[in-house]
Amino acid sequence: MSNTKTNAAEERANERERESRQERENAAELGAAGSQLSTAPREEALATLPAMGVIGWARWFWRQLTSMRVALILLFLLSLGAIPGSLIPQNSVDELKVQTFKEAHTTVTPIYEKLQFFDVYSSVWFSAIYILLFISLIGCIVPRTGQFVGQLRSRPPGAPKRLTRLPAYTTWRTDAEPEQVREAALAMMRKRRFRAHVDGDAVAAEKGYLREAGNLVFHIALIVMLVAFATGQLFKSEGGKLIVQGDGFSNTLTQYDDFKSGSLYDTDSLAPFSFTLDKFVGTYERNGPQIGTPRKYEAHITYSEGAYGKPKKAVIKVNEPLVVDGSKVYLIGHGYAPVVSVKDGRGKEVYKAAVPLLPIDSNVTSTGAIKVMDGYKDGTGKRDQLGFQAFFVPTFAGNGKGTMFSQFPAADFPVLALNGYHGSLGVDSGLPQNVYQLNTSKMEAFKDSKGDKLKQRLLPGETMKLPDGAGSITFEGIEQWASFQVSQQPASGWALTGAIGAIAGLAGSLFIQRRRVWVRAVRGADGVTVVEMAGLGRSESAKLPEELADLAVTLNDLAPTAPDAPEAPDASGEPDVAEESGVAAAPTAPDDASVEALSEGAEK
Repeated sequence: MSNTKTNAAEERANERERESRQERENAAELGAAGSQLSTAPREEALATLPAMGVIGWARWFWRQLTSMRVALILLFLLSLGAIPGSLIPQNSVDELKVQTFKEAHTTVTPIYEKLQFFDVYSSVWFSAIYILLFISLIGCIVPRTGQFVGQLRSRPPGAPKRLTRLPAYTTWRTDAEPEQVREAALAMMRKRRFRAHVDGDAVAAEKGYLREAGNLVFHIALIVMLVAFATGQLFKSEGGKLIVQGDGFSNTLTQYDDFKSGSLYDTDSLAPFSFTLDKFVGTYERNGPQIGTPRKYEAHITYSEGAYGKPKKAVIKVNEPLVVDGSKVYLIGHGYAPVVSVKDGRGKEVYKAAVPLLPIDSNVTSTGAIKVMDGYKDGTGKRDQLGFQAFFVPTFAGNGKGTMFSQFPAADFPVLALNGYHGSLGVDSGLPQNVYQLNTSKMEAFKDSKGDKLKQRLLPGETMKLPDGAGSITFEGIEQWASFQVSQQPASGWALTGAIGAIAGLAGSLFIQRRRVWVRAVRGADGVTVVEMAGLGRSESAKLPEELADLAVTLNDLAPTAPDAPEAPDASGEPDVAEESGVAAAPTAPDDASVEALSEGAEK
């Protein structure tokens, strides 16, 4: 058994040695003609790893890092690392959602915090992948660019000694002079946009350089995109603002409802502009399967640039933002703000405002809170605070017709439902509160005559009386509000340019084939010119034999096939020129059979 294993191992070693010897012989025969048709770095075998030394290992690590294999692995890891950022709430997007997630998932929260899953895109591990990919791409592009420039400045390599070894090959004899054949072949190649020149007894031509240019453009575009995204994350700003119809906004930090920015963003660089929401126009589909779908959704505004800019009219639509000095103002939401007025126990109006409520469904069923913090006194003259839980439907179905949810997004039959409380709103504690939620922990609900919680549905113009002479609240009417997002995203144009360049470069590298063609014309022993044509591509492709067949037919029209002549014995015993060049002793014209064989990529 031991001898059998030893013999098998020796046979495998001998087979590998024969294959290696054959590859060296083929490379030696093709010479420069078979040189690498790509600038991609060659992969090193494990046997070539440095044995010792810091410099040797550093060089090996650098070559591995700048290899295409490692670049693809890093790109895969980058896309894999972005998955938690898509599934788990991020502090950079919505801190409230992150806090809610932590309260609901107390078991996994400590693990996520240690793994930085709530700050994926600024985490150490994601940044490490990002930077390594950036270095890998640069280390890959710089040498390849130098090689590609060198290839563009050099001429196509000369023809190998034996053209018959190339994957696409044909030959014929002609009465034309070798010089005439080479001149015709050179003109034909250049007309077909080949880079061609005469090298000895052959014409060397090459085409498809845009394939490698596409590879370089693709990698450079990736770097441009990485730099653009990094710049955008570091210097971006993004803020939200809800504006009731008739109110305005000035682009200062204190005016925002929420504001987020990159770590290197300077708040002093906010673009100076302001605008007023004149009106919001929304129309909806009223029939068919798409009932309720918005048909018109636009905010009409008046804006001015700078502190003393001239007022201008504009309309902001979905995906059609207002652009002012590099800042983009997007329309992102819409809702209703019921106008309510509150009177205290003495009948004095202490509060009147349009209160924005937040939609909870596509038909703009909305909820929120009304808070009366100052100026209110109850029936006994004691200072107090009021709070109302509000539920609003723009189109009410009617009493006894289902639940209190809107049937349509337009304000066709508006109804406001209220629950009343009095006590401390908790606003004096100094802790921030959600303006759309009512904290009733220190408040007491108003009771009706039956001892139940006081609640009532109001139509526009109707009033809910508070018990014990505590006052009243009136539903005066409806205003509309729109929410806007003001963002500055530097380098977004570069990111778009990089994306377009990456697509164009990838298309070029996929659909353009780099290939070399040689045409050799020599005089045979019988005085008749022997023409050989062969092609070599970067990869196996059926197009190369087809293209060579087309070139051969075109050149054959310029240098027609000579009549067949009987083969005469060579009395001198010297080798025939045709045999020395690898041509059969009696070559034939590229007829239908030879063209068909050529198209099949016949190899010799």
